[in-house]
Formats: sequence, C-alpha cells, structure tokens
Amino acid sequence: MARIDRIETRILDVPTIRGHVLSMTTMRIQSIVLVTIRFDDGSVGTGEGTTIGGLAYGPESPESIRAAIDVYLAPLLTGRDGDAVLARMADVDAAMQGNPIARCAVEMALWDGHARRLGVSIAQLFGGPVRRSLPVAWTLASGDTGQDIAEAEEMLARRRHRDFKLKIGRRSVEEDVAHVAKISKAVGARASIRVDVNQHWSPEEARRGLPALEDAGVVMAEQPLAAKLLPAMAALTGGGRMAIMADEALRGPDDAFQVACAGAATAFAIKVGQSGGLARAREVMAIGRAAGLSLYGGTMLEAGICTAAALQLFCTGPEFAWGSELFGPLLLTEDILSEPLRYEDFQVHLPEGTGHGVTLDHDRVAAFDRDRPRGPTRLVSA
Repeated sequence: MARIDRIETRILDVPTIRGHVLSMTTMRIQSIVLVTIRFDDGSVGTGEGTTIGGLAYGPESPESIRAAIDVYLAPLLTGRDGDAVLARMADVDAAMQGNPIARCAVEMALWDGHARRLGVSIAQLFGGPVRRSLPVAWTLASGDTGQDIAEAEEMLARRRHRDFKLKIGRRSVEEDVAHVAKISKAVGARASIRVDVNQHWSPEEARRGLPALEDAGVVMAEQPLAAKLLPAMAALTGGGRMAIMADEALRGPDDAFQVACAGAATAFAIKVGQSGGLARAREVMAIGRAAGLSLYGGTMLEAGICTAAALQLFCTGPEFAWGSELFGPLLLTEDILSEPLRYEDFQVHLPEGTGHGVTLDHDRVAAFDRDRPRGPTRLVSA
C-alpha cells in the first residue's frame, strides 16, 4: 500500500502561439493547474487540470480548480491508500459536488502514481491499448481567413494535420459561412472541415447556417446550440447529412445518458476533464458506443500531461470515427514536457513508458509558474 503523503498544486501561465479566437473569448495565455501527489513510499504521480478561457467557457477557472484541490481534496485524501484509486474518487464524490476538472486532475495523478508503481502504463490499467496512435485535428481559430488558410496549408505540407476544425459563432451566420467556405475551397479534397460553434447559435441561426455549411463541404458541427436545448439539438440531427457533435452538453456519464436518450447528437466529444476523470470519460465512451454514436477524442486545450493521459485512455477504446483533437501542447509557445509527444503522419502517437508515459521539464515548469520568485523591484525616483 502506498499512502498519499501530500498533494501539491501550481498554476503555470504559458503563452499561446497566436490568439485563439472562440465565440466567447480570445485566448492568448493558457493557464495550467499541475497536481503532484507524493506517496509515502517515495513514488510520485502527476495530473493536470486545464480549462478554456477561464470563466468565459465554463464554471471552473484555474484558480477555482486549485482552490478546490488545496482546500477540500488534499485534506480529504491525505493519509489514505493511493493504490485504491476508485475508492479515493468515491470519497471525493461523497464530499464534493461539481468541479469535474479538479476531480480529473487529482484522479489522473492517482492513476499515474499507481501505474508507475506497478511498472505499467495507464492504458494497461484500462485493459491495454488497441492502437498506438490516433488521427489528430488542428483548430483554425486565428479569426482571419487568410491566416487560417496559410496555417492549413502549412499543416498539410508538414503532414501534421489534415482534419481542421474552425471556430465560429462570433460573427453573423452569413459572415461565418463565407469564412468557412473560403477555407474549405482552398484545401479541397485534401482535408476535412468541421466547425465548432461553442453553443453560440440560436435554433433559428442553426437552421440557416447548417445547410449552408453543408453546401460548403463541412462534415460535422460541434455543439451549435446551448447544452440545455436537447430537443432543439435532436431536431438538428435529422436535418441533413452533417454530423452533429455534443461537447459542452457532456459533463459526465449522467449528461451523456440524457443526450443519447434525447437523440441530441450523432457523435460525442470525449473530454477527460469535462467528464470528471479518466474513469468517467470511459463511461461516457461506453454510453456513446451503446447508443450507436461516433466518438471523438476532445480537448480542453490541455498541455502535455493531460493530453498524454487522455491518449492513454482513448487508445484503449473502440474506434474513434472522428479521430481526436489532442493538439493542445502544439498551441503553446513552449512544451512543458522533457520529451514532447510525437505528432507525425497526421497522427498523435502513444508515448512509451509507465504511467501517462511522459515527464515534466522542471526548468520550464519553474519558468512559467505563476508564483515563481520575481526578483527585487527597482524603485526609480521622480
């Protein structure tokens, strides 16, 4: 038995390579909550909790994730058996409502520590991988049509991505359709084009926009309506050939069951943070598969730790017909891993090794730590 000795958190603020324009905000920095669990046998597990755009996207922020862990979860779990991961998360369920990303970060660190003590990967804890890589999409979200086309051409030339998701919903439907159509025409049959509205359309806007996007060559639309509008989402799934993907509507297995029963999607975006951890994300995958829905490996634009852990899980699951979107580390100006994940031949490849298969670059972590020492302040007299 390895008992939990202490749980440590830190927030890293890492700039993005460009502004990442979503319907509700523009990201220029990604704030990453790193969780380190130290066990009494000297072993260590690492997790990550990351969200998109702070409170503009959802109810958790980097600060709330850290506070939930420091104030509530760390005192609850310290001293308990760290090998009994599911029992520890049952303790969390009994003591905390909501906070799925905070839960996920702690659970991830527990799985990582447990797997490393056993000398296996997280994928092996979930039954072993059935594949060693997944197709990986790139999100075109600069907000500028010309720049997005140039980015797409670069990714195709480098054989890094050939599936592109466009963030829309900030402009009028007509402007968004024109923007998407130009990019779709530019890449032609060399790539697939998807869109993500991030809940920003009304049902009427969706009824206008989706047929026009389908005519422009778009094959999938992600969460065009607010998560609560399940009947309206269900109406969209039968309205054309385009796949309708649920994302923000999926905040764990209970939501996944409701979406599936309502027929409110033809595909699920599986996010480990949004689901509340790896085990619950596996349940969301199972519900989607049982309902006959296609799966997609989603992202909260996490850095390398969570991206690697998600990949460990996704590589154990059924076919991901829509591939994945695990490109988060590539959006950052610097990778915080000692050895970055491998992206090539339009795939992201499963890392080798124990736990989630990756390790932190501690110098880079220290450089981006929000609480790092800043040095003396110089006072300049007037």
